[in-house]
Amino acid sequence: MAKCTIRYWAAAREAAGTAEEHVEAGTLGEALEAACRTRAEDARFLRVLEVSSFLVDERPAGRRAHRDVAVAEGTVIEVLPPFAGG
Repeated sequence: MAKCTIRYWAAAREAAGTAEEHVEAGTLGEALEAACRTRAEDARFLRVLEVSSFLVDERPAGRRAHRDVAVAEGTVIEVLPPFAGG
C-alpha cells in the first residue's frame, strides 16, 4: 500500500467536506474506497464521485477500471466533478 493524496475540486470538495485527504491504497479504486468508507452514509458524496473525472499524477484515468489504475507512494489523485459553464 502507498500513501496517496486525494484532492477534491468544486462540488467534490463541498461534498467531501475537505479540500484534500490522505489514504493508503494500491490502486485508484482502493483510494476511492478508502474515501467512501469514512462517508458511507453520505449519498451526496457517492453521487459526486460517480459523475467525476479523475487525474492520477496529472494524467486522466479515463475510462479504465479504477482497480486497474495503479498508484505509488506520493501519488496525487484529483477528483474533478462536472463543471458548469462553457
